[in-house]
Amino acid sequence: MRGIKDRVAILGMGCTKFGERWESSAADLMVEAAQEAYADAGIAPKDIQAAWVGTASSFRTGQPLAEALKLDYVPITRVENACATATDAFRNACYAVAAGVYDMVLALGVEKLKDSGYSGLAIPEAPGSDVAPPTPPPAQFAMTATRYFHHYGIPFEEGKRTLAKIAAKNHHNGTLNPKAHFQREVSVEQVVKAPMVAWPLGLFDCCGVSDGAAAAIITTPEIARSLRPDPVLVKALGLAVGAFGILRSDWDFVHFPETVRASRAAYQEAGISDPRQELDLAMVHDCFTITELIIYEDLGFSPRGQASRDVASGAFTLEGDLPVNTDGGLKCFGHPVGASGIRMMYEVYQQLQGRAGPRQLRKADLGLTHNLGGRPGSFTCSVAILGR
Repeated sequence: MRGIKDRVAILGMGCTKFGERWESSAADLMVEAAQEAYADAGIAPKDIQAAWVGTASSFRTGQPLAEALKLDYVPITRVENACATATDAFRNACYAVAAGVYDMVLALGVEKLKDSGYSGLAIPEAPGSDVAPPTPPPAQFAMTATRYFHHYGIPFEEGKRTLAKIAAKNHHNGTLNPKAHFQREVSVEQVVKAPMVAWPLGLFDCCGVSDGAAAAIITTPEIARSLRPDPVLVKALGLAVGAFGILRSDWDFVHFPETVRASRAAYQEAGISDPRQELDLAMVHDCFTITELIIYEDLGFSPRGQASRDVASGAFTLEGDLPVNTDGGLKCFGHPVGASGIRMMYEVYQQLQGRAGPRQLRKADLGLTHNLGGRPGSFTCSVAILGR
């Protein structure tokens, strides 16, 4: 298997401001993200030979992207893969370039959720569906939190403060990012005392609902180097989908096996043996604070059951040895499902090029993005590793 390592490059990227974008349609958001990506790459729409658009609910075909960006008769594919949607659109675009089919393509993720009435607390089924509605996400991950605390013998108050430190960290990072939905500091005490949503997860343990879009221009390394001195290379792409969910007898509610499988495949492809030491930053799927805590362990950043110690030491802050969610994460951007994965890549891309402003890390040569969506035990997980 040849893999994707160093076979494609990101030539340019764009990202909208995330938030309650009542004044903007999905088309407006796509145009906003794409125009920044075009300008960053130094190309024009006519240079795009094919496109992949990720969206979970905003539309059903690639036609809205063609209309919004005036990509007349260009092949466009719509991708939907739960919370991994944007990263999977990016993945498919990368494979097309690596296969030699195209030289210059666009991957774009977009979602308009605020207009839909979706609150994040319930997932509507199709009219007439005989499928029972799933457990709302906050309740799903609340069960994971209670099990994690019990499994490792962590007292509730101690566990709650650990989760609160994760929320406070991400909110601090979000204050440094003008494109984040929420840009305010939140103290550990505020998180601990916030209204409960699904015990033990409170209001500040849960990410919000927002609108947004992000885009990437993908090409060959040779073309990228001819157009700019600092392209970012794709080092690895991993994707894992669980099949049996909670029917699995070996699932313990304290780890996400899809994250383990996807990340290990990506590490092997990128040649990474010690992710805690070799990665310079990571953008992980912090839909809930407990999710980020467990992801630390699943990605190999912390030993099993020991992530809380690393949180207490500040290991994952901007000043720590492996900063996580440097732009504020889902906690501050919200989670417009089809856009989040490429939004994460946008932050890694900017960090690797030294353009992250007040969030800029001292060393940023290799970064990871991670998305996790679905139901506990049967998730879809995508992992991407980008490097200079």
